Amino acid sequence: MVMALSALTTTTWAPYFNLSFQYLYILFALFAVFVLIDQFLIGALPLHKFSKGSDMLTTFFKFFYASFLKPHTGDGALTGQQAALESFYKAQADVYDASRKLLLRGREDMLGLAAAQLKYKAGKGLSDKKKPIWVDIGGGTGYNIEAMQAYLDVPTFFAKVYLVDLSPSLLEVAKKRFDRLGWDVEIVCQDARTFRLESFEASNFGNLPTNSHTGLSTSDSKLQHPGADLVTLSYSLSMIPDYYSVVDSIPSLLSAGGILGVVDFYVQSIVEVSGRTYTGGSFNRHVTWLGRVFWRAWFDVDRVGLEGARRDYLEYRFGTLKSVDERNYLLGGIPYYVFLGTQRNLVCPTATNPDYAQSFIEDLDASCTEAPYLSPQIHRAKMHKAVEKAVPIELRSKAYECAVINLSSNLPLPSVFYQNNQRRIYYDDQLRKHTQFNNEYIYAFTWEDPRVDHRLLKIHDNDVVLCVTSAGDNVLDYLYNANPRRIHAVDLNPNQNHLLELKIAAFRSLPYAQVWKMFGEGRLPTFRDTLIAKLSPHMSSQACQYWLNHASIFGSRHGLYETGGSRHAIMLFRLIFKLLGLSSEVRKLCNAKTLKEQQEIWPKIRSVLLSRPLHWAVVSTEWFAWKAAGVPPAQRKMILADHQEHGDTDLNGEAMWTYVVNSLDPVAKHTLIGDDNYFYLLCLQGKYSQRCHPDYLSARAHRKFSKAGAFDGLRIHTDELQEVISRLTPDTLSHAVVMDSMDWFDPGDDQARTQVQALNRAMKIGGKVLLRSAGLKPWYTSVFEQHGFSASRVGARLPGTCIDRVNMYASAWICTKIEDTTAHEHRGLAKAPNANLFRSRSTSPEEIHLEP
Repeated sequence: MVMALSALTTTTWAPYFNLSFQYLYILFALFAVFVLIDQFLIGALPLHKFSKGSDMLTTFFKFFYASFLKPHTGDGALTGQQAALESFYKAQADVYDASRKLLLRGREDMLGLAAAQLKYKAGKGLSDKKKPIWVDIGGGTGYNIEAMQAYLDVPTFFAKVYLVDLSPSLLEVAKKRFDRLGWDVEIVCQDARTFRLESFEASNFGNLPTNSHTGLSTSDSKLQHPGADLVTLSYSLSMIPDYYSVVDSIPSLLSAGGILGVVDFYVQSIVEVSGRTYTGGSFNRHVTWLGRVFWRAWFDVDRVGLEGARRDYLEYRFGTLKSVDERNYLLGGIPYYVFLGTQRNLVCPTATNPDYAQSFIEDLDASCTEAPYLSPQIHRAKMHKAVEKAVPIELRSKAYECAVINLSSNLPLPSVFYQNNQRRIYYDDQLRKHTQFNNEYIYAFTWEDPRVDHRLLKIHDNDVVLCVTSAGDNVLDYLYNANPRRIHAVDLNPNQNHLLELKIAAFRSLPYAQVWKMFGEGRLPTFRDTLIAKLSPHMSSQACQYWLNHASIFGSRHGLYETGGSRHAIMLFRLIFKLLGLSSEVRKLCNAKTLKEQQEIWPKIRSVLLSRPLHWAVVSTEWFAWKAAGVPPAQRKMILADHQEHGDTDLNGEAMWTYVVNSLDPVAKHTLIGDDNYFYLLCLQGKYSQRCHPDYLSARAHRKFSKAGAFDGLRIHTDELQEVISRLTPDTLSHAVVMDSMDWFDPGDDQARTQVQALNRAMKIGGKVLLRSAGLKPWYTSVFEQHGFSASRVGARLPGTCIDRVNMYASAWICTKIEDTTAHEHRGLAKAPNANLFRSRSTSPEEIHLEP
């Protein structure tokens, strides 16, 4: 319940405010009234929920009178907070739900997210009881309980539901509601601070001791009592004066794996939460100074507290499952948040391991760094080897380091530790290196051909593979076609990893038809509802919040594959085709059944796509290269340098034009786009076809990925490649697929050398690094050769040839580790037994050309 747009005090509010503030209040109150009238007139409010005998005008005037005209002097029969509540709610209790629909946004989102978590736990057998218990604190009229029916069947799913509130008038409405529905809901008129579940569930709790205030106990007695599986507070925490004691009482109310769901107003600056590693993301959390001042003053008139301490304390006392920040733009952009939390102390589901939290963190850390658990028998041998190699005895992940800091500071763990899976590794989303991407991914699809990767690397099921995430397509392809023991997917852009998380969540929770609509066609009109009800339990807090704020992508006419930084090029060329009447020719090209048919159509499209005026005016510009095509300045310089080697000095557009011609002409000549080249099919028509798509979008792949444990070997890192590689245990990495990432390095700094040294330390002898480059002879291959690798060019895109189905890179290279340079620096050279078999210079006559 909430005292919204009211003037609730135990006495009249007029004496407490000066005249100018009253005018301001009346002005905005009238504005809100006009909005409400408009919504009544257009039928936006749920009139079918009005009490019997009330019509539209009666409802409106009751709300208006209670909110703006009625003096609130308390209720003579009651005292304290309860008297204040009754003074405000008694006159409008029967129209409360109808008049709050516009104001109290996010309630359904909170319920849907909580329901999804409960159903996930029930499906996984993580609940120790047959049916859960739900306590709705400050539930007022019972709206939340009835609204939950949209997500699960309340009467059959829950063993018991408790509604706790301090307003008799609102609880009377709730009683009528549940009588009408025929539901057995326990209605409790009681101060939330004093409510104890054991008073009503004595048969389940017995005489077990509890810690009702701190909730910090992890004793066996705490683990044995059932407690509530769900506790919710919907716009009630901001109205409770003594909110600390209420928040402190909830841990003892919750079961060990229980869920707390909160939705409420807030105002907060990003500065207030900077440096906090446990909030589950800060996307959209910042409220401007003007917004903070205005909304705090506005709600303070109603004795609704928006100070940041309420939410801060909530996040301090619980581990964060989901954190969402939204705005109610229908009423001026009121900030509100949705919070899902759980007991902040990690508890073993079987209550048999007192050291569960430490073991859990160690296990996750080992999977991030490829460090095995060390028994006492082998620990000494491992230590001796580490000393010989002059590397740290223990390599720790950033997630582990952050967990240690938080535990030593009596803070909750990072949000990732409380998720249903730990694929996504902790990162600080407030760092500039992550925020520079402005909440946008660059690539909506991956632009490298995985078929070539498999041919060159021959990935086995016991391999450890490190690769760049990009859009996640090749990560899923490796899992489907090779299923290595571990894949470390790395990307500095958090939003690229959000996209990979979304794809994994879809495979884990949706039928194939919906997965195809999302990622085959790029559209799903019901995406937001699906995200809340099905996908959210499988995602990190940051990824879930990101997609809630970008849900419109899947409902727009453009769809997924016209988003991201690379959308500019795709949309530009489609617009040109449309304006010049070539759209029909593009469709024919996509539907061509033979190469001969395709080659007859191509010249018409080529005359526009590869026209010199278009390239000189647009494609050759630095803006287009970076913003539209994702080509950084350093990589563009490599293209220009190769062009100069051929004696061409006119670089104003000529180099880029030649590069694109050498890329596209062979593709049209040698690959059948509508049958086997899904990369260009997607660019041309904005979606895949059932005939041509990535392997991971097949029905067979869906069957594999839908099975339990399909993604257990995947770890998703949001960081630089160098940061992740340097934390891997020495001699554990089998393959590294770095795409064209090293093209981004400046030859004048040490980035390439540092990364190559880290790769040498992490990789096994014979381990391979696969890289692609826009240059025929990238400068950094010599860096590999200087640090224990042999560098072999395995593909060169010469004029008229293809090195793969994309053909967008000038060369492909395999750098094989032949010697351990770390050992060489400290105790002499250690080479592979047959090191010469690995060594091959870039000028080798045995260079392999990769045909599609």
